[in-house]
Amino acid sequence: MPKIKTHSGAKKRFALTKNGKVKRAHAGKRHLLNGHGKTTKLKRGLRKGGYADKTNEAAIKRMILYK
Repeated sequence: MPKIKTHSGAKKRFALTKNGKVKRAHAGKRHLLNGHGKTTKLKRGLRKGGYADKTNEAAIKRMILYK
């Protein structure tokens, strides 16, 4: 049986924690960061990582099988 290929987009975006949770980064930090865009408070919150929702966790784990 051949090995399953890791999804190359997913392996760049997600990481598994020791307890099996899926870590991710927040979206919305590419543009509109000053002036009429986002507040400092919002941008500071976007810096921190988050965890993937439990409804998506199984699909992500299938994509990053060997990570």
